[in-house]
Amino acid sequence: MRILHTSDWHLGRSFHGVGMLPAQRHFLDQLVQTVRDRSVDVVLVAGDVYDRALPGVDVVNLFSDTLARIRAAGARIILTSGNHDSASRLGFGSTILAHGGVHLRTKLSELAVPVELALDGAVLAVYGVPYLEPRLCADELGAESPSHTAVTQAALERIRTDLVARRAGGTVHALVLAHTFASGGLTSDSERDLSIGGVGAVPLDLFDGLDYVALGHLHGRQQLSHTVRYSGSPLPYSFSEAGHRKGGYLVEFDAGGLAGVEEISWETGRRLAVLKGTMDELLESPDHTWAEAAYCQITLTDDERPLRAMERLRGRFPDTLVLAFEPASGPQRSLQTYSERIAKAQDDLEICCGFLEHVRSRAADDGERELLIEALGLAAAAEVSA
Repeated sequence: MRILHTSDWHLGRSFHGVGMLPAQRHFLDQLVQTVRDRSVDVVLVAGDVYDRALPGVDVVNLFSDTLARIRAAGARIILTSGNHDSASRLGFGSTILAHGGVHLRTKLSELAVPVELALDGAVLAVYGVPYLEPRLCADELGAESPSHTAVTQAALERIRTDLVARRAGGTVHALVLAHTFASGGLTSDSERDLSIGGVGAVPLDLFDGLDYVALGHLHGRQQLSHTVRYSGSPLPYSFSEAGHRKGGYLVEFDAGGLAGVEEISWETGRRLAVLKGTMDELLESPDHTWAEAAYCQITLTDDERPLRAMERLRGRFPDTLVLAFEPASGPQRSLQTYSERIAKAQDDLEICCGFLEHVRSRAADDGERELLIEALGLAAAAEVSA
C-alpha cells in the first residue's frame, strides 16, 4: 500500500501580490504524475486545501478537476480541513463523494470513523483530525480545558477507543492525519499562528502508539520522529522558505505495519532570492546573476537610502517584491529619537528636513531644501493674505 502524504496546498494564495495559480497548477500536474509513476494508492491532504474560507470559483474548479485527475490515475483521496479552510464548505457532499473514493474528514462526529484500507491479512485504518479550534470544540469533545493540547488529546482518545474495538477482531494498523502544531516543529513566516494568548503547540507524545501520523500546518517538510512527520507545503509561500526542498512523503504499509518512508520532491517553478547589501554591490556583483530570474526580497545596507531604489533594483532584478532598508551604520548614525530631534529644531525648514530624513533615511539635498523653502514661503504668504 503506497500512500502519498501532502498538506497545505493553499490553493488560491498569492505571493506578495503575485497570483500563484499557475504555479499551483504545475505542482498539481506533478502530483498526478507521481501518482501514476509510483503507483500511489492513496493521496493524503492534511489540511489547508484552500488559502481562505471562501475560495474563488477558479480555485474551486481547479481543486475539483484535480480530484478527478487523481482518481483517474488510480488513487483514492483522504483529506482533512485546516485552519485556513471552511470545514463545512470543504466537507459538503462528503457522504456522496466517499462512494467515488474521495473521503473528507471535516467533522468532529467523524473522528472515530476511519477509512479502512485492505492490506494483505491486515487493515490500515486512516483517521482524519480536522483543525480543532479549542474554544469552539472543547465542550463537544469533553476536553479538560479549551486548549490545543486538551482538545487534541480528547480527539485522539476517541480514535484509540475505536482502535481497541477494531483490533479485537484482527490486525489493524493506524494512520492519523491532522492539522496542528506539534512540539519540535520548525515554523516559517507563511503559517497563520494557531495560538491566541497562549502556547499552541501540542506535545509530541500525544501521538505515541500510532503507526504513522501525517501532519499539516507547518510549511517545511520535517521529521519529528520516525512515525510523526510534516510533509510541508508543496510551494514556498514566504521568503523564509527560500531554502526549503518542497514535496511530500511516500509512505508504504504492508501487513506488518509501516514498511518505509521516502521523500518525494517537486519543482516549485520560480526560485526565491533573499539578498542583502549596498545598492552598488547588488547591481554590480556577478554573484547575484542567478537571482535576476527569481522573486527577490532585498535589504539595502547603504548608510543613506538611495534615490529611486526600487526602480534601479528592478532594472537588474525585475521581480523584486520586497524591499527593506537596514543601514550598515545602524543606530550609531543618531542616538536621538525623532521627537528629540524635532524638539531642538530652530525653524520650520529644519522641522521639514528632519521629517524627510526620518521617513527615508537620507538628508535633504540642496534642491530639495530650495523646494521646501519655496513651499514654506508660499504657505506663510497665504496665511498673511487670509
